[in-house]
Amino acid sequence: MVGIAVMTGLAFARFSRPTARVLFSRVAVITPHNAMPTLIFRTANQRRNMILEAQMRVYLMRDDITLEGQFIRRLYDLKLLRNQTPSFTLSWSVMHIIDEFSPLYGMTAESLTQTNTMLIISLSGIDETVTQVVHARHSYAANEILWNNQFVDIFHHTPDGHRYIDYNRFHDVLP
Repeated sequence: MVGIAVMTGLAFARFSRPTARVLFSRVAVITPHNAMPTLIFRTANQRRNMILEAQMRVYLMRDDITLEGQFIRRLYDLKLLRNQTPSFTLSWSVMHIIDEFSPLYGMTAESLTQTNTMLIISLSGIDETVTQVVHARHSYAANEILWNNQFVDIFHHTPDGHRYIDYNRFHDVLP
């Protein structure tokens, strides 16, 4: 009887854990935003509730050669325009300005490929329904970062003035 109770408890604990169910765009883009080159990717909350106090962290990982000529796989933090939101409900366009302080400064599509560059994304927040922390991760390889493209607008208005998001175009980009 004790064994059955323990197994039931373990099964319940495993299946009652919330999952983030966050959608990430298939590609990231580098496009001008306020006259500055900007790395942008999209996320969307696929749950019917909110993720509270959501925090986004983005890392750039690439091969580097030190001044001594040694190979090293280096990890850089990317500073975001907004790395947290009080409630992640629908969609979030994550942006990193490429200025002289950015590890992407001076890079090209070719140099990203040559250095095996990868973006690593980590999202965490509190599921509003069960008040437990949820996590989501994603990564973009160098060939999934499109230069001089922009995302298609997914926000639309109904005739009566309400806004909605067209998720059918969530991954679409324009040159």
